[in-house]
Formats: sequence, structure tokens, C-alpha cells
Amino acid sequence: MRSTRRRAARWWCVLAVLGFAAVCCAAPVGNAISAYVALKTGARGDGGIAEGGSAADIPPRMLTAYKKAAAQIGKHVPQCRGMRWPILAGIAKVESNHAVGRNIAAGGDIRPKIYGVLLNGSGAGGNTTVFPDTDNGRWDGTANGERAVGPFQFLPSTWEGVGKDASGDKSADPHNADDAALGAAVYLCGTGRDLTKQSQLKAAFFQYNRSRQYVAGVLGWVEQYTADGKDPDLKNVTGKVRTVIEAALAQRGVPYSWGGGNAGGKSTGICCSPSGKSGAGIKGFDCSGLTLYAYAKVGIRLPRVAAAQAGVGKRIPAGLGTSALKAGDLVFYATAPGRDFTIYHVGIYVGGGKMVNAPRPGTVVRLDSVHAMSGFAGGARLL
Repeated sequence: MRSTRRRAARWWCVLAVLGFAAVCCAAPVGNAISAYVALKTGARGDGGIAEGGSAADIPPRMLTAYKKAAAQIGKHVPQCRGMRWPILAGIAKVESNHAVGRNIAAGGDIRPKIYGVLLNGSGAGGNTTVFPDTDNGRWDGTANGERAVGPFQFLPSTWEGVGKDASGDKSADPHNADDAALGAAVYLCGTGRDLTKQSQLKAAFFQYNRSRQYVAGVLGWVEQYTADGKDPDLKNVTGKVRTVIEAALAQRGVPYSWGGGNAGGKSTGICCSPSGKSGAGIKGFDCSGLTLYAYAKVGIRLPRVAAAQAGVGKRIPAGLGTSALKAGDLVFYATAPGRDFTIYHVGIYVGGGKMVNAPRPGTVVRLDSVHAMSGFAGGARLL
């Protein structure tokens, strides 16, 4: 749908010492970002995309819009199968970071409006092709050319074909959360895709933006939102393993704090992460602080840093894959898998391909896919 550029960020594991506390940090999956998310107003230093992938990161009014669109799509594309709110959330995460920082009215109107760069071939925001004006500025605020609009970053010409009124005001407005989400659902469904099939889901994303990097990035967010939206199945998990998992799950929504967390629970962190993020004013957990706390509930004392925690219990080699993990296992990630001293992150596996995770500064404790982090380095079984 539009050209893209890839932005990747990596957090490196360090031993940050303050009061002899060793801290772990996280390395996020590199995510594809649309070139047209260079916002004209309210621009962010990170290109409009914040790290994270939890439903807790989505403004409630936007989440309502995604769920509403998924429920309404059958009226507009009856043959469409498998539309779910995480699919729409994955697109909106990459395109506008869910309009975070904007005011979203009860009726769904987003202000200030979200505009992409003017597509005049100047190279700004990655655009190299001239797109002539098609709407006389009705949606994109300028008659001097074309620019993408709204939380789903539609070109006005595309919006004219897929725009629907979901808010009930008899106007299909790409700057309205409900309308935009429904328009995106219509576009992704096409003439009747079955989005339960991975091949068709990928085809829908590729139509939205013809970049394999974009498709991979959106799929990653969809996977994370899907994992976060469901509670793990613990019916066969008992004893100390269940105690550990429930202790970790109870912390969902608690902020990530660089250096935060201990055997007693969440705590104020320290300064500073590799990107300069301080936990000094945040009461919460970092990745190894969370695991330390959860295992303390069953009398197991863990070292403070993730790399050291890999030396506790029975090591599960990365070569066995994630299928070798069992509920309650620690799961590790490294910059150089196979070299445990490069481990930078740890989570707690809960089964079903999910882990309780404190990912990185700016996020919260949440459920994630075990593939949400890069550099799988195996696990450790303590129970």
C-alpha cells in the first residue's frame, strides 16, 4: 500500500551497579514502520512508534474501535472469515501507535488529526514517488498533493473505496477511530478472505503495504496482542509451578522499571538503561526482578541478573526449541545464543507458546509470545 523503512532497536544486557544490584534489560523485535508515519503534528523522536505489544498499551477507546470493527465486518463483507481485533491492532500499532498522544473523543473523533508526510517525491519520510491530490484536501488537509491520514494511514484515494460509517454519524471519516478501524477491516478482508489461514492473512497485510518487512512486523504485533488477550490454560498446572506462574501473572500491568523488583515485590528502579531510561522514579519490575519475585514465592532464591539465572536448575538447550519448555520454566534470550554470558533477557513460560514478560522501559508486565523477543537461548527448569 505504501513504501516502508525498517527501524530496529536493541537493548543490550549490562550489569548496572548501584547498591550492588545487577540489572537485566530487553531487546525488542525489530519492527517495520511505515514511511508515512512521520507525523506532521505531534511528531515523536522515535518515528511515532513506541515499544510494547500489550493490550494495556492501547488507549481504551481505540481498543473499543478495533473490537467493534471486528464485530461489524460481517455486515460489510459477509464472506470474510477470521477477522479479530488483534489483526487491526497490529496494523494500527505500526501505522500510528494507536493514536497515542491524541485526544480520542467518546464518539471516536481523533484530534489533532494524524497526517503523514506530503507524498511529493521529496524523500521526506521515505517517499520518492509523487502522488497527485485526489480529494482537494478534504481528508488530508492539502490540495497540493496526497498524504496518508488517520490512525490506519489511508491514502484519500484508498479511503474513498473502503471508507465506512461505523460511528453512526452518517459520515465515513478516516480521522474517526470507529470508521477507520472498520475501513481497515474491509480493506483487509477484500472480497472475502479467510484470515484464519496464515497465507491469506499475510496476503492481506502485503496488500496493505507491499513489503515483507512490514508484513513480518505486523504479524509480530498480532501475535503479541493475541497472546496478551488470553489467559493461559493452567488447568493441568499444580503445586509450586502454579504458585510461581500465578505470582507472575498477578503483576500484569505493573510498569517496567530498570533495576526494579526483588523477592518482596515491585520496587523503585535505578538509572540508567542503555538508552538512558531511568527506573529511579518508577515502582515496578525489570525482567529478572520479576522472575526473582515469582520464584521467591516457593522459596527459591535466584541471582539478580538474567545471565546468572541461567545457571540455576536444569538447563534446556536452545537447540531443543521452544517445544521443550514446560510451564514454570525460565526462558532466556541472548545476543549470541549458545553463549550464556550474552543472555540479556528472561521470562517465565506458562505454556501454549506464551510467557509472562517484563519486556523493556516504557512497557508493562504482560503475557507475550515466546517469539516476542529475539535470540532464543533455551530455558531452565527449577521445579
